[in-house]
Amino acid sequence: MAEAAPKEFPGLSLHVTITIAPENEEKFLAAFRTVWELVAAEPECIFFEIYKSATELGVFSWVEGWTKDQKWLMEVQLQKEYYKPYFAITEPMFIKPREFKIYEKLPGWAKAKPEHFER
Repeated sequence: MAEAAPKEFPGLSLHVTITIAPENEEKFLAAFRTVWELVAAEPECIFFEIYKSATELGVFSWVEGWTKDQKWLMEVQLQKEYYKPYFAITEPMFIKPREFKIYEKLPGWAKAKPEHFER
């Protein structure tokens, strides 16, 4: 009996939340933009969105979509040199520890209207 072909990995998303002193919001975003551009340009990154809390000052959250698995994310992507200057500048701004969660994508459960990307 022939072996079944291995299932293609559906992808994952990295959800990160940070809390900084409200007076550092603009400074944080200025430092974040560079690494955001670099990460979003990676061929394995399929989306990268950042959000600001509507109710808490200084709270930002973002979601990164990846075509690779958690092992690759931790061992390859998160080891890239361009994170070092970003961490050096932004981590002293944190007033709470960074929170992150990793989720695997459920195939067939994603939709977005074109307007989502226009705002």
